[in-house]
Parts: sequence; C-alpha cells; structure tokens
Amino acid sequence: MIIRRILLLTAAVLPVLLIPAQEMLAAQKPPKAQAEKHFGSHLPSAAISAMQSIRPENIETHVRFLSHDLLEGRGTGQRGGDIAAEYIAAQFALYGLKPAGDNGSYLQKVPMVGITPGADTRFTLIPSHGSSMDLKALTDYVAYDQTQQPESTVDAEIIYVGYGIEAPEYNWDDYKGVDVKGKVLLMLVNEPPSDDPKFFTGKALTYYGRWMYKYEEAARKGAAGAILIHKTEMASYSWDVVRNSNSGEKSFLKLDATPRLKSAAWIQLDVARKLVSNSGMDLDKMMSDANSRDFKPVPLHVRLSARMTSKIRPFESNNVISVLPGADRVLKNEGVMYTAHYDHLGIRPDMPGDNIYNGAIDNATGCGILMEIARVYAAAAQRPRRSLYFVSVTAEEQGLLGSEYLGKHPPIPAGKISLDLNYDDVPPLGSPEEVEVSGAERTNFYPAVQATAQDFRFAIRPDARPEAGHYYRSDHFSLARVGIPAFSINEGMKFKGHDEAWGREQDADYTAHHYHQPSDEYHPGMDYTSDAAMARFGFALGWEAASQPHIIDWKKGDEFERARRASQ
Repeated sequence: MIIRRILLLTAAVLPVLLIPAQEMLAAQKPPKAQAEKHFGSHLPSAAISAMQSIRPENIETHVRFLSHDLLEGRGTGQRGGDIAAEYIAAQFALYGLKPAGDNGSYLQKVPMVGITPGADTRFTLIPSHGSSMDLKALTDYVAYDQTQQPESTVDAEIIYVGYGIEAPEYNWDDYKGVDVKGKVLLMLVNEPPSDDPKFFTGKALTYYGRWMYKYEEAARKGAAGAILIHKTEMASYSWDVVRNSNSGEKSFLKLDATPRLKSAAWIQLDVARKLVSNSGMDLDKMMSDANSRDFKPVPLHVRLSARMTSKIRPFESNNVISVLPGADRVLKNEGVMYTAHYDHLGIRPDMPGDNIYNGAIDNATGCGILMEIARVYAAAAQRPRRSLYFVSVTAEEQGLLGSEYLGKHPPIPAGKISLDLNYDDVPPLGSPEEVEVSGAERTNFYPAVQATAQDFRFAIRPDARPEAGHYYRSDHFSLARVGIPAFSINEGMKFKGHDEAWGREQDADYTAHHYHQPSDEYHPGMDYTSDAAMARFGFALGWEAASQPHIIDWKKGDEFERARRASQ
C-alpha cells in the first residue's frame, strides 16, 4: 500500500519538483556542530547528535512541495489535501516509522460533511417598524446551516445576549435564566475586558471568547441561530479573514448527538449598527453595557427571516499518524505526541486572478518541522522511554476538526499521552532569540521548558497578543479539551540582527496581507534557520517529556485538569 502511494505521488508531482543537483548536495552536508553545553544539557549524547542533524533545507523542501500550486491549497476533502496526506504518510514510511492509523495504515479516516451555502439562501432582518434589510452574502454576512440538512428555515426573534457567556467560575451569566429556545442570538466576540488574572485570566482570551464556544453554547440552550458581530479589534482579524474562511464549502464532522444551529453567522459591524438603530438603540452603549455582570438579555424587536439552502457532500478526510515505539518495556505504552495540520483553504474557482490559497507559512512550515523531527527521531541511535507519535491533522482551518476527531479517537488512550507539542504557522525569518510556548506554564512540565529554553539561550516570550486567544485557535487545544497537556511552539519577536520592532513589523505585515490570503506562498530566499531552531527546541522538549519518570499533568485548578482526571 505504501509503495503504491509513493508511486502515485511521484507520478503526480515529480516532473515539476525535481531538486537541482546542487541542492541535493547541500542537503547532504551536515550542519555546523553546536557546542553540547548550549543544547539540551538534560539529553543523552545520542539525542543531541540526532537533534543537531535537523536541517533547515529539509524543512524548506517540504514547504515548497506542500505549498506548490499543484496541491491547489490543500483543501479539506479536495484532491490537493489528499495528496498532502499521502505525501506525509510516504515520508513517515521512508523514515521507518510504524503506522498508527486505521487497519495498520498511516491514515485515520475522519468522517466529514462538506456544506456549501446555496445561491438561493436568503438572510433578511425584519424590524417591527421600518424597512427590511436583505443582507448580501460575504459582503454583509456569512452563515452556515450546521444541521447538515439541504434546507432549513428560520423565522425567529433576535435577542441580544452580550458576550453570550455563562461562566459560573467567574460569576458571569449573560443569559440570566432567559429562555432562548427557538430564538436567534446576537452576540459579541471576545469576552469582558479585564486586567485581573482571576477574571477571565485578565488580558488573555479564554475559550469563552472564541466563536466556537459561542455557537456551542447557543445550540446547547436550544437557539435556532446565533449571529456574531464582527469588530476587527475584538476578533483580532479583519472581515477579509472571516469572509475567506467562510466562503465556499465548509467542513463539519459528521453529525452526532451534539445540538446544532440552523444558522451560525457573522455580520459586519456597520450592519449590526443599522440593525440596532432600527430598534431605537445605540450599539456602542449596548456593547459597553455587556461589560457588566448586571447585563441582561435585550429583545431587539427584530426578526431574522432566513432560508438556508445547502449543498451537502459527505466525504472522508484523513489524519496521518505514525509512531516510534519507546525503549522502556512498560512506558512504551505511554506516549508523547507531535502535531501539525496540513490543510489550508484550497482553491476558489469563482475568484478572478490568483485563486489558490497555498498556505506556505500556514501551515506547510509546521508540517515541514513535524516531518524533520520525525526523521531525526527515527534515525537516532537511541530512543526515549515513551513512544513518540507524529500526527498531521486535517481540517484545522475548518474549526480544528481533524484534531477534534483525533482527541476523541487517539491512537492510545488520552490518559496515557503525556504531552502534545504542536506547530502552526512558523515563519522563516532567520535566527530567533525568543520562543513562545503559551500554555506551557499551565502544566507541571514548565520548569523543564524553562531549563531547555535556557540551554538554547532563548528568552521565553509571553504571548505577543494574548487578547487574540491563540491558545484556543490551534490544534493543541483539541487535545487539551480531552485532558492532554498541550501547547504550541513558535518564535517570539526578536531575531538575531534585528530589533523587536522589526519582528513586530513582520508579524503585522503577514497578518494584514498574507494570513488566509492567496499571497501566503513559497518564495526562494526565505531563511528557514528559524524553523530549524524551533524543530530542535521541540525535539529536546519531546525527548525530555518522553523520558520523565512520571506522566505530565496540568497544574492544580487549570480548566483542563478535570478532563485529565476523567481520562485516567
């Protein structure tokens, strides 16, 4: 089966991706030796030797392939995404890693449903007094029917519920016992602002602020629909990101018993202002009022009349899973996991000009790092005590769906997975002097993270934008939800030869002009020193975690501690 995959892959891509001879020779040159005292003083010499064989040009080669136009943006359930999965599986096989997917294969099938809103979908706001507002898809709003039905109708009163949060641990309830069954809920993204770390963790966004939670909570309360008001400063990304992420086909895990919304929507800020104004209210005041514990739901005397039509396409996508068995007779039944998503936004045939969302940085870089770490682990002269799992997941861009399925169907029980280290969106910017490991401080593994960072001479940088809720926006979160200690590894803002302002400029430019845009492409000359440095750092952390006498845990009182107890 693996030989067939490799042959198919080679036939499809080799003619356009032959590596020049000089690059082949360069790839065979070992990197310059690093003084052992600067790298992983906690590691045995065999691990240090393996870690030092990580090569930036290998990561770059993977990035170039995965972000090539031939893969058409690696869309979930699309041909390019399937090729990417087969490519990664082929690499794992070549390294000699064992398959850990379904039926002795490297692939874990993820049953999904693709939903494409129909051109005849109608989304109209009807106030008690005044003219109706017929909203234009993608320009004024985006919406999906989560029920996975070809047609649903909504004719319901809209109720403003502030942030749409019920969080008893923070003594916060936006619903105040109001029955919202069958209603449509208008709500804000994010959460009540605070500098108090004991109140929604201060400036750092919690899961309560994420759009996924708000839809889930609305559905749990029996609402027919939920409409999020988009404001760039609160969402931490522009309307372009919302539009691009919610146009065309969107994927969902195959329907289970979880409650779903007939209409899960976003609307532009100006549309929300007009909607509220038609009810004789002021949106700025309403947004301010939502910051108080005394807030109560506000009926708007406006109805949503929507006819949601959808093209339904059942399909299967795949997570790619391999394992390197541990050396200890007992502890090999436990594991440490590395993850990175391979999917991106695919190709948009209806767009003029460049319509391929190549996803070079997001997240061909993470996949390149994952594969390079897997390669050097497999080639190491010694293995750590626990097993190592290397997983490239699908459908991250669709709402962390592949990792959600992985969390519910892990290769070994979640309680036996000591740690997940995730890579997502690691820009090739040169030699980093900082590392971001947001979420690591929530685990009892953090002292080892600090010691390893010191070995690498990395400063640990706090999340550059805690208000953006990055911890809840990548695949490690799906593993944390089932109790597995998990966090992502990335660079900070300071790079050798540049000041911090330069790093911030690179980050801002990427977010504004390339994130979830067709311009996120591979370009020769990018400096993958940074990606290799993050790979070495992650290698060292993984080896340390896989060698510890006890399994890693969340710190007492963490929001994921209960799930950890339930998994063990």
